[in-house]
Amino acid sequence: MGSREGGQNLGRPMQHRGPARRVRRHAADGRGRSGSGGESHGHQGRPPTTPIPFPGALSMGRSFGKPPGRRLTEAVRIERAAPWTWSANPRSSVYGETLRKAKDGEWRRWDPRRSKVSSGLLRTDAAPERLLPAPGSHVLYLGAGHGTTVSHIHDVVCHGQAQGRVVAVDHSPRCLRDLTRLAHARPGLVPVLGDARRQEAWRMWLPHGASWVFQDVAQAHQASIFTAACQRFLLPGGRGLLSLKVESDRGTDAAALRVKVEEELGAAELVLDEVIDLEGFEDDHLLFVVGRSERA
Repeated sequence: MGSREGGQNLGRPMQHRGPARRVRRHAADGRGRSGSGGESHGHQGRPPTTPIPFPGALSMGRSFGKPPGRRLTEAVRIERAAPWTWSANPRSSVYGETLRKAKDGEWRRWDPRRSKVSSGLLRTDAAPERLLPAPGSHVLYLGAGHGTTVSHIHDVVCHGQAQGRVVAVDHSPRCLRDLTRLAHARPGLVPVLGDARRQEAWRMWLPHGASWVFQDVAQAHQASIFTAACQRFLLPGGRGLLSLKVESDRGTDAAALRVKVEEELGAAELVLDEVIDLEGFEDDHLLFVVGRSERA
């Protein structure tokens, strides 16, 4: 799991022409993105914030002092208001987050209002660390957006020079440009232009599967897309997180949709550990936490 197969250039984006043409058509006719949720950019319809455009940009919120909060893992600490990750690319801000200098590196504040995984860590009723991938893991991220959450997951899987890999899939060319810039400074991050439903666009980057799968796509049939990805790529004993936007499945109320999703997850032989309500951080969003049996 920890090796880089075949000497591939992990910082090089993989483009898939079919979905790319569809994205450009949507952009041209004004309908916007339909296949990717990406990370949150705030509440009440505020326009997305453009991330800092180059990996070397310093955050204005840089501070000094003792490590934040309590330890979850070697790479993650948590305070009451937000988690922090140990930066795999010190002295660099991705989206204007606060940086806290340490003796031999730097911590990055993981904004829970811009990341479903971060808000899930604060809201879970169980041990938060179980939501996270391990250093050296290969992970699949569907709906990568501009790289806000992706950058923190990269911090985790590449901690301590571990040979982790984050395959970050999004069908927006604009998002891919931001992800590609991010990948130049973060070996192990693989930006892929592709549709979450079309596994042929990115399956070659995970020849041995993934131990952690996260999906955040704002479109209909979210659960079906997620279960298909988990059945194909999630390894036995692996963890999957599905960020479900209730509004994306029109005509279904929240309670009925939750029951439907739980049934789909069970039919795919995924074990449902918890459903986390992200209300207050992400309105109308639920985070389904699943595992795959060791016997799968």
